[in-house]
Amino acid sequence: MTRLTETLDVIDQLHAMDPKIIDGTPAELDYARQMTYWLQQLAPDASEELQIAVRSQHLCRWEISRSEYPEGRTGYLQWRTELGKMHARKATEVMEQNGYSEQSCEKASAIIRKQGIKRNQDAQILEDCACLVFLTRDFSAFSVKYPRDKIISIVQKTWKKMSERAQQEALQLPFTENDKKILEEALRD
Repeated sequence: MTRLTETLDVIDQLHAMDPKIIDGTPAELDYARQMTYWLQQLAPDASEELQIAVRSQHLCRWEISRSEYPEGRTGYLQWRTELGKMHARKATEVMEQNGYSEQSCEKASAIIRKQGIKRNQDAQILEDCACLVFLTRDFSAFSVKYPRDKIISIVQKTWKKMSERAQQEALQLPFTENDKKILEEALRD
């Protein structure tokens, strides 16, 4: 077993502790696997640091509840920032235990926290993976849960975060007719 495989296995063991189960699988373990799937599509030759960062995107997310932060966008952004720090800390602890250098740990941490997004190609790839997972895994549920204007706004914000390559991948996804209409409307405005 390689150092990378051992590191990803430990990260997956942490994901498997997620108390939220969907179709018999811990939700964050499923999310991590989908993130890795998209990474393989977008960057099959990704560095070990990027592979670890992508797999750690939501590492132990359930440990910090959204309800611990104020309502509204400011509270949401504070929560997301703290989550990013925790995900990075936990991932780099696993990396250190498996012999990764301080430089590798810092690189993975910066990717997880999306430092320099739009300038850091690895951080952008992680963001692309997250957006594609949202579109394939959560978009349909969001489209019936929220009012149409809110879901259009969510899609527009998601689209702006994505690279052109990821946008092209997204346009090839097998959306339902309803979701296709929402996507088309969001991209028209």
